[in-house]
Amino acid sequence: MLFGYALSNKPANVPWAVLDWSRTPVSRRFVQDLMATGYFRPPRPVGGYAEGRTLLREEKALVLLVIPKTFRRDVERARPAVQLLLDGSDPLSAARISVYIGQVANAFEPTPVPTAPADRDAPAREPGPIDTRQRFWFNPTLEDRNFFLAALGGMLLTNLCLSAMSLGLVGERESGTYEQMLALPTTAIEIVLGKLIPYVAVAYALMLMATIAAGAVFGVWPEGSWLALLVVTLPFVLASLGVGVFVSALARTSAQAVFISVFFIMPSFVLSGVMYPYQFMPHGVREIGAVFPLRWYQIAARRIIERGAGLAEVLVPMLALAALFAVILAGVRWRMKPRLG
Repeated sequence: MLFGYALSNKPANVPWAVLDWSRTPVSRRFVQDLMATGYFRPPRPVGGYAEGRTLLREEKALVLLVIPKTFRRDVERARPAVQLLLDGSDPLSAARISVYIGQVANAFEPTPVPTAPADRDAPAREPGPIDTRQRFWFNPTLEDRNFFLAALGGMLLTNLCLSAMSLGLVGERESGTYEQMLALPTTAIEIVLGKLIPYVAVAYALMLMATIAAGAVFGVWPEGSWLALLVVTLPFVLASLGVGVFVSALARTSAQAVFISVFFIMPSFVLSGVMYPYQFMPHGVREIGAVFPLRWYQIAARRIIERGAGLAEVLVPMLALAALFAVILAGVRWRMKPRLG
C-alpha cells in the first residue's frame, strides 16, 4: 500500500520556482493555471536567475519558469513566450513536466485584448498560445541511462552491505562462537567496528568498478569531484553496514536475517529516489524515505556525477549519513548490551 501511495507514472508534487519579471495579472493568471493542474506544489518566487539556478542545482526546484517583462504586451500582440529551465537529470519526468506545462500554455486564455478606440467596431483580438522555450539542465540530450547509472553504485552497495553483514552475528550465534566473542575484553562498539572495517575496502572496490564500468561502457563519467565521491561513500557504507549488523542483532536465525534484509532493501530502493524522484512523493512518504541511507547517497552521487558538484555541495547528505550511522550504532549497542552484560 505504501508503494502504491508513493509511486505514480505521472509527476506530482513537482517543486518549481517562478521568476516573474512581468508581475501583471496576466502573468499571475498563467501561474494559477499551472497550479490548477494539480501537478505542482506552490511555486517559490525568486528574484533573479542566480537564485533560480541555485534552486535547480540543489534540487529544491525541478523547473524554473521565467516570465519576461514584456509578457503582457506580448499577449496583446498574440506572441507571448516564456522560458523554462528544467532539471533533465531524470529524463522521463522532465519530458512529462515539459508536456504538462506546454498543454497549459497552449490552452491559455486570458481575457480577450480590447481593440483601440478607432477600431471599436472590430472584434476583440484573441491572444495566441504561449510559446514555451525550453532548456534542459544537467542532461541536455535527455539520456535516460544517466539517471539510473548515477545511482547504480548505491544500489549495489546497499545489497552488498546488508547481505554480508546481516548474517554476521547470526552466524556467530548459530556456530556457537558468539559466547566466545562475548568473553573477549571488548565493548559492543569495538565488536561492531571490527566486523565493519573489512567490508569497507570491498565496498570501495565495488563502487569504483561500477563507476568505471558506467564511464567506460556508457560514457557516464562523474562530472564533479572524484574526491567528493570517495569521501561521501564512506559514511554511506558505514551506515549501510551498520544496518546489516543491527538486522543481525535482531534476528535469531539466518532465515530471519535474510527476511528482514529483504524487507529493508525493497523500501530502500523504492522510497529513496533511485528509481523514482523522491521530490514527487507525497508528504509523509518523503519523510519516511529519509531514514534510508540510500536516499542521501543517491542525492550526493547524482549531484557529483550529473551536476558536477564538489564536497561543499554534498555536505548536507554527508552529515545526514553520519547522523544515521551514529543512530544505528546506538541501536546496535542497545541491542547487544543485555547479551554482553
